[in-house]
Amino acid sequence: MLKYIINRLLINIPTLLAILVTVFVLINLAPGDPVDAFVPPNTALTEQQKAVLRHELGLDQSAPLRFIKWVGQVARGDLGYRYKDGALVLDEITSRVGPTLLLASAGLTVGSVLGIMLGIFSARRYNTPSDHALSVAAYLAISTPAFLLGILGMYLFSLKLGWFPTGGYSAPAEKGLLQTLRYLALPAAVLSVQFIAILMRYTRAGLLEVMHQDFVRTARAKGLSAGAVTLRHAFPNALVPIVTVIGANFGALIGGAVFVETVFSWPGLGMLFLDGIESRDYPLIMGIALFMGIAILLVNMLTDILYSWIDPRIALK
Repeated sequence: MLKYIINRLLINIPTLLAILVTVFVLINLAPGDPVDAFVPPNTALTEQQKAVLRHELGLDQSAPLRFIKWVGQVARGDLGYRYKDGALVLDEITSRVGPTLLLASAGLTVGSVLGIMLGIFSARRYNTPSDHALSVAAYLAISTPAFLLGILGMYLFSLKLGWFPTGGYSAPAEKGLLQTLRYLALPAAVLSVQFIAILMRYTRAGLLEVMHQDFVRTARAKGLSAGAVTLRHAFPNALVPIVTVIGANFGALIGGAVFVETVFSWPGLGMLFLDGIESRDYPLIMGIALFMGIAILLVNMLTDILYSWIDPRIALK
């Protein structure tokens, strides 16, 4: 196991580097000048003054040289400073990572529980009206963008019914856990909708495949109830693809959080990332890309490790 973890970590280093190179190239190809975004709109600067500012920010150097210098800074634990206000990028990310992890974890938990439960329900009622209805609902949920779900959810549950706030965030230490959950409930539910639909479809498909195998028929022949056959025999053997979907969709949840945070004014990395894009704040964008890349790669590695625990026949080498 230790050898496998070391090998995966070594493999993830060039993978992470490739992700960072891609992000760096894309933000440098995007139209717009960071200096123009840095200077207030009502401030007129001459080209000479802009050239001095570019030199101070290091923007007059070639893109490969700037990337190499940035990687060297990261190796020393320094993510640099924001172009916008000179704040430490590491401090900015640290102050926003808590709300994002809370939102993503809540969406992952809600999505996993409901997705698996609905998948089991749909598989046990295969080819019935309830199965067809859930399949149609799943296709609609997968096809609907996260920001549109957020707007619809806010209109119905916040503006019309008044059950939840329209946006914002409350830290548990400030107003208590119940108030935090009240602000968290609607964004987490919106974030989990597509994940619920995807996981439900995979759980249903995995169970239908397993439930036609010989060991399940043997369990039925022994007189076990349908629930016992499903939960004790079929479901554990369908767990590997389910865990794969959960791990693979963690990145999608982080990406979806960008839109959900914007709709609900949730002060996480998504809002910070959009702010960095609008201001062409290269150090901030690269810092967030680094954090998200590491988080997703670690989750994928933990998913692979879970395989060997769920199914000992899978050997990690």
